[in-house]
Amino acid sequence: MDIAFLLNGETVELTGVSPTTTVLDWLREARGLTGTKEGCNEGDCGACTVMVTDEAGTRALNGCILFLPQINGKTLTTVEGLAAPDGEMHPVQQAMVEHHGSQCGFCTPGFVVSMAVGQINGETDHDLQLAGNLCRCTGYAPIVRAATNAARRPVPGWLRDIPTGPALRGYVNDFQPTTTAALAELLRAHPHATLIAGATDVGLWVNKSLRDLGTVIFVSQIEEMRRIETAPYMIRIGAAASVEAFRLAIAKRYPSFSAMLDRFASHQVRSAATVGGNIANGSPIGDTPPPLIALGAMLQLRHGDDTREMPLEDFFLEYGKQDLEPGEFVEAVVIPREEGEDRLKVYKLSKRFDQDISAVLGAFNIRLKDGIVSSARIAFGGMAGTPMRAKAVEKALVGKPWTIETVRNAKWSFAEDFRPMNDMRASANYRLETAANMLERVWREDQGQPTDVREVAP
Repeated sequence: MDIAFLLNGETVELTGVSPTTTVLDWLREARGLTGTKEGCNEGDCGACTVMVTDEAGTRALNGCILFLPQINGKTLTTVEGLAAPDGEMHPVQQAMVEHHGSQCGFCTPGFVVSMAVGQINGETDHDLQLAGNLCRCTGYAPIVRAATNAARRPVPGWLRDIPTGPALRGYVNDFQPTTTAALAELLRAHPHATLIAGATDVGLWVNKSLRDLGTVIFVSQIEEMRRIETAPYMIRIGAAASVEAFRLAIAKRYPSFSAMLDRFASHQVRSAATVGGNIANGSPIGDTPPPLIALGAMLQLRHGDDTREMPLEDFFLEYGKQDLEPGEFVEAVVIPREEGEDRLKVYKLSKRFDQDISAVLGAFNIRLKDGIVSSARIAFGGMAGTPMRAKAVEKALVGKPWTIETVRNAKWSFAEDFRPMNDMRASANYRLETAANMLERVWREDQGQPTDVREVAP
């Protein structure tokens, strides 16, 4: 593939690029820009963090799982490009020196790039912004102090107006379609091609499994598939919309769902990962399908000129198998908007609070009328080979008074719905018990009792 982009202010044009060459490898091996480090090589540690700017704004991304064609037509800034042309340090770099935020220094470039992106975007929740950067030497207190200090300083002029626009459109590649119609036609000819949106999952296939992906098609440049549209009766999320954009879009309507997405990987991953990708990969522990199922979401699929729609819960057939034909792709997901107050509660259980895969994720949409449960849609991830509804639990609730007695009786029905597995994240018994306890948590929250670990911790 042929690509063009800006690197630290310099125009770069590359021809014949392998579509699965990572930005990290190219920076270090081809350009000698070794400030961007390789740590975990799977998007967890943040040592490889780079700054990417386009018409949608500036964001921090993991260079180790970012393929070169994904920056076609964009601006890439590495830690070497943060200082001014005359050598003046970026305010974040200066703050890290002043607050002693670096020891061995291996993680520091990634932290500094994340902090510089946060400064540009006016981020003030530094714990959230830096959740995707790991340090094993200094501890986070001096780093957060540096971020807080830098946030009060003006964005330096040399980074405030990073160039984007028509001059940086990059090359047109056959396998980087810009419309859904072009994508559909391309998949007619290559029905078994691998689709790449954010590459936060596919990147690991290349880095960790050394998999040859064969023909690949990039989709994140399709603007209509990145759109999130709201109407009085629905929210339509394009399959290529990033998880971060989705998180922000639903923050007011579904605050519990949005708050859970704060813990979806990291800022770097959320800015690249897509809603459609999290669904289409069929993971039984994907964090978006259970709450979407609880909301009654519909999936829109496309094959050539034909489209079909199905309830999201019917898309998952069994572990590793989805109702998706060769050449067919996920185009969008639609959430019907219910009348009345939002009743969705979403709880994620994982060993670490940030940057961890769910052991159990529960989503509860329990609606009441005059103190009686009028409807219930409850869905879980991590409890079976696919995301699943808890239909026996729902049946045990509907038509009953919303009381602790009803909840405790319904908890016995979890064993009818699920036969969870034992694995490194949790045992089957633990999963069953904690899933049932999540139902009680919904009731206790309704009573105004503190249930969040940050509220009840000593």
